[in-house]
Amino acid sequence: MKRSLIVACTLLWVIGAPSAFAQRQILGPGGSIYNPTLPPPPPPPPPPKIEVPPVPKMDAVTQPNLRAPARSSFGDRVSRCLDDAAASGLNQGDRAAYSRSCANTRD
Repeated sequence: MKRSLIVACTLLWVIGAPSAFAQRQILGPGGSIYNPTLPPPPPPPPPPKIEVPPVPKMDAVTQPNLRAPARSSFGDRVSRCLDDAAASGLNQGDRAAYSRSCANTRD
């Protein structure tokens, strides 16, 4: 029993060993069946151009911003006015009257 087991193991080793070496010879250097060699990575992008921001002059006259701020939408104004009326404790009818006058005058 022992002798036949030793002979069988030796026979399997002799048959299996050359196939393992043959597989290693087929693959390229650094290659693997599970991790194939990858192409080289692309070159890095060029660095961003650094520009110095303009420095304000000490004696320069500044121009004021004459543009009016943007007005919020009518729905946003009504919602804000209804919230204010509810926080003040007004009933439903008073809230409606308050929100109409408030939304038209508020910006």
